[in-house]
Amino acid sequence: MVKLGQNFLADPNLLDAIVRDAGLAPDDIVLEVGAGEGVLTERLADVVSRVHVIEIDRGLEPGLAAVMSRPNVDLIWADAVRYDLAELDPAPTRMVANLPYAVATPVILRSAFELPSIESWTVMVQKEIGDRLRAAPGSKSYGAPSVLIQLTGEVRQLRKVSRTVFKPQPRVDSAILAIRRTGPGPDEATRKLVRAGFAHRRKAMARSVDMVIPGSLAMIREGLESAGIDAGIRAEALSPGQFAKLSGMIDLPSDD
Repeated sequence: MVKLGQNFLADPNLLDAIVRDAGLAPDDIVLEVGAGEGVLTERLADVVSRVHVIEIDRGLEPGLAAVMSRPNVDLIWADAVRYDLAELDPAPTRMVANLPYAVATPVILRSAFELPSIESWTVMVQKEIGDRLRAAPGSKSYGAPSVLIQLTGEVRQLRKVSRTVFKPQPRVDSAILAIRRTGPGPDEATRKLVRAGFAHRRKAMARSVDMVIPGSLAMIREGLESAGIDAGIRAEALSPGQFAKLSGMIDLPSDD
């Protein structure tokens, strides 16, 4: 369990609170990543139409027999970072999960980009990850994940969660995040620009992008100047909206 980065919630009141926080409707289709012992899955299955659960650890199978027998639960044995989310049918409308720490960020971002049907996320994550996703420009926690998820939706921390409510007990505290989709999210070109911009944080953004995508230096500098932004600015000082605006003004070289 520890090897796969999963820590199981042992507080039934908190599990009930997560379901309440999610504001679920009877016709919702929920995506849960990390079944654990199935305690959250059971609560979700009681209130929604269907629950898709992706779990990688086959060692948990014996303890999930009751959950697997529920007619409105689809338990998929797979790595959520690699699984083709488009195969989920019907398409999820919400994500509700106690996410394994090791995959929380990529799973949230993948679901945001690849499942436009998802309207909201209510997820338990390591507090540091939560701080990063909702960080403001200029802060040390602000980075590519902050920009990418904030271009998709509004991110709020609902509550801090002590490490003592988990088994085994992790070394860090957690937080429950609520993300409400406000748009389709960044396109591939914008995602490429953002990741390249933060690849070398100590460099000016234009230089960082050029180190990842050779030949783009002049284009990035010209785009920044045209947008009324200092050409020597670092990525951490650009807002998500400025990244999106800049992306729409330039045409980055292809990877070919």
